[in-house]
Amino acid sequence: MIQLEKVSKTYWMSKENAIHAVLETSLNIKKGEFLIITGRSGSGKTTLLNLIAGLTRPSSGRVILDGQDLWSLTDQQQSRIRNRKIGFIFQFPSLLPSLTALENVVLPTIFNADHTKGTGTPRAEELMETVGLNDKLNAFPRQLSAGQQQRVVVARALLNHPELLLADEPTSDLDEQTETEIMDMFQQIHHASGITIVLVTHSTQLVRYGSRAIHMAGGVIETMVNN
Repeated sequence: MIQLEKVSKTYWMSKENAIHAVLETSLNIKKGEFLIITGRSGSGKTTLLNLIAGLTRPSSGRVILDGQDLWSLTDQQQSRIRNRKIGFIFQFPSLLPSLTALENVVLPTIFNADHTKGTGTPRAEELMETVGLNDKLNAFPRQLSAGQQQRVVVARALLNHPELLLADEPTSDLDEQTETEIMDMFQQIHHASGITIVLVTHSTQLVRYGSRAIHMAGGVIETMVNN
């Protein structure tokens, strides 16, 4: 589903000072995999995730999603792919405080070209039940715990039936019990839907949840483990 061909990303701080976040990395991710990417802060794992998502342009190399070179596409074509094929879960929930949990989940449908008001609500309600929050539809983010907010974000990421779910440190601010609950939920969603998941974490203890894991250091993949 995803191919990275000798991808590098360099950030130039000045003419003489460069940060090589990812270095000539090649990686194939099969459809239906649950890939865990681990590494310390600064290892390049989040940059790698952003390269996969098409959010960051590589300095060299190619990023191919379903046979399409992402950076040969127009901005509009890239946006369409991100909206229809990819669900994003970032480290912090980023829910809009003025909207209810259900309204936050429905939000991505307004960016669809064929959007009709109200069409996303049944799907959103179904997903809220899937993540165990069917009793929190009308709650505002401030009324939810950190774990509940993250569940809302997961529901929102799944709204448009994405083929690929990308998660960047989704449990970093959660206590151990809530982290386990969120990871169990990811695993259940993966088993039920067969969606491809790529999850970045600094915790090697979460490797057991995936079907495969890679460890990054210094911008390169050091090890790969098949579970």
